Amino acid sequence: MIMVRTTPIDTLEAQAPILAITHEHVMDFYGKRSLVSLMDTQKPEAGQSPVHLRVQTQREISEHDVQFSPPRPSSSDGMFPIMPDSPWTLSPLPTPSPSLLYHCIASLHRHEGNIYAIAASKGLVFTGSNSSRIRVWKQPDCMDRGYLKASSGEVRAILAYSNMLFSTHKDHKIRIWTFSVSDSFKSKKVGTLPRKNSFLMFPSRGKNTPRHKDSVSCMAYYHSEGILYTGSHDRTVKAWRVSDRKCVDSFAAHEDNVNTILVNQDDGCLFTGSSDGSVKIWRRVYTEDSHTLTITLKFQPSPVNALALSCSFNHCFLYSGSSDGMINFWEKERLCYRFNHGGFLQGHRFAVLCLATVGNMMFSGSEDTTIRVWRREEGSCYHECLTVLDGHRGPVRCLAACLQMEKVVMGFLVYSASLDQTFKVWRIKLLPDDKMCMDYSTDPCEATKFKIRDYDMSPVLSPSWVQKKLQGSYFQ
Repeated sequence: MIMVRTTPIDTLEAQAPILAITHEHVMDFYGKRSLVSLMDTQKPEAGQSPVHLRVQTQREISEHDVQFSPPRPSSSDGMFPIMPDSPWTLSPLPTPSPSLLYHCIASLHRHEGNIYAIAASKGLVFTGSNSSRIRVWKQPDCMDRGYLKASSGEVRAILAYSNMLFSTHKDHKIRIWTFSVSDSFKSKKVGTLPRKNSFLMFPSRGKNTPRHKDSVSCMAYYHSEGILYTGSHDRTVKAWRVSDRKCVDSFAAHEDNVNTILVNQDDGCLFTGSSDGSVKIWRRVYTEDSHTLTITLKFQPSPVNALALSCSFNHCFLYSGSSDGMINFWEKERLCYRFNHGGFLQGHRFAVLCLATVGNMMFSGSEDTTIRVWRREEGSCYHECLTVLDGHRGPVRCLAACLQMEKVVMGFLVYSASLDQTFKVWRIKLLPDDKMCMDYSTDPCEATKFKIRDYDMSPVLSPSWVQKKLQGSYFQ
């Protein structure tokens, strides 16, 4: 087994002092814009050499040190071989694991830019970046299984369902892939949306256009109907029938960029979030293959960057993460489609960029470099923050999570990618005797009054990222 020990963080500080950045600075930069659009402008700077820490290997380390990966064949330089021409190595950034509740089991560093999307399915994890290759990793140890290569690079979003994978690219098109999981990974591109000459196949209503006019930022797939929804910075949402790759509907959804989209698999409701600060709920009119606006949820002035849905037999909760660091949540009324605002989760210092849910667990990634793990109490709207994952040193851009049961202990695998160019895998275990860490208010109906355990650690941002942030290069 290869064990990796990294030099203390103060070694890096001696090489490149960390610039001071405050919450006020961040909010001054935001205005009405969102870090979700960073990928549109960020390019690696020529001549800029990345800061690396010294990586040491040894056979035995104490159980309190970080274990980055399970057994792998080792190479002469101490790094594990992945694939020829791969930009990936073990991450040189330290990943502390101070809690028995979680630990980082793998950490990879990408030398050629950032990861913008993560998806998981069939025991595989897919990562999309500004490269034309979508990397494929085996769960949970992140062994490299190969890649899918598209003619147009800069993967903006990816979505996996069963043995299908959807990806969006800088040419504003969507690729559809199929893959098989066996001894060797095999994949095949089966279609592109829109199809060539697809304007001949559009309905004659006149409101559909051949493709999005700007970046396709998000996707959602309605399993039972085989409908793929795509949201774009051109402020529109399109519905595609995957079986024949036709666009069955296209409508202007918001007054600004559509940043996030999801669909309720139980009833087909569509949720969209935008930089205009609103969350909208749409219902499909089956007789006309169109969509109608049901309600607009607008409780935050800041851009909405991420949405997540947590549904059980009796309860359904909608979460939205915004650039003010808040996570608003709504609870769906039984036997109707109305969502009532239940409150907000406060803890992140900077923008919330991504959300993921598994059962009554919710994971949030933020520009403050941390990932917070939240648990909702069954049968109520009370939430608690179980822990904070603080191994990244740049904004956490995307997340994916899945359940992992180990005997009587419930566990989760969380995959995270950050603008520090690292990709990490976390194993989280919920012990049966976990205690609640909230102080309930006297009025149980007012969820906004509950108190969450506070973590006083300041974000540790990479010096290069902070410098670019203060120079405003991420917002041009």
